[in-house]
Amino acid sequence: MNGARAADATHGMVDWERVDAVFLDMDGTLLDLYFDNHFWQEHVPMRYAQKRSLSVAAARAELAARYRSRAGTLEWYCVDFWSRELDLDIVALKQEVAHLIAVHPDVRDFLAAVRQSGRRVVLVTNAHGKSLELKMRLTGLDLYFDALVSSHQVGLPKEDAAFWVDLHKIEPYVPARTLMVDDSLPVLRAARSAGLAYLLAVKYPDSRQPLKDSEEFAALGSFRELLPLP
Repeated sequence: MNGARAADATHGMVDWERVDAVFLDMDGTLLDLYFDNHFWQEHVPMRYAQKRSLSVAAARAELAARYRSRAGTLEWYCVDFWSRELDLDIVALKQEVAHLIAVHPDVRDFLAAVRQSGRRVVLVTNAHGKSLELKMRLTGLDLYFDALVSSHQVGLPKEDAAFWVDLHKIEPYVPARTLMVDDSLPVLRAARSAGLAYLLAVKYPDSRQPLKDSEEFAALGSFRELLPLP
């Protein structure tokens, strides 16, 4: 994204006349990342410690190393992989803290406006299908989308530039006329390398954490900054 476009996006002035499709990430973008951070950093270590007769601190340290070894890969996002790897029912554990799943403010208003505008709106997430199903069932956000695409359908994580090429097989789109909003900078960089023209980061993926540095990308504090839509 060039400097002028970043400045425009910061002020909620995406050139909507040039945007036909809106691609949106889920965790940290539409949904508060607090749930996922709490789940992986607190809840899973607690249950792992109980199963292995470890201290929570020891479990947390062991799991942090195992998480790092899979970061940026499809396995990191795979519920089935971690269920096997940790000998824990990850889906059941997510159900235990599902009350923490929350939609960021103004998300529903924005999604409704995009649908009303006639543009195609697509959820493009690294989340495994089982996580996606749980979160859509609890939030009802799926009703706003034309399509839901998980990287597990593509076979590559969104951090891989080839993902955005292969995505065409599932969801044909014109990169130069697509807006992508994501809280992951590696994902935004991969999308940029694939030619997506309009890219926005998120200032507060986790509502309980400080402002996230979006580096070279313009970032949203709230989806209200993109309203109203023409």
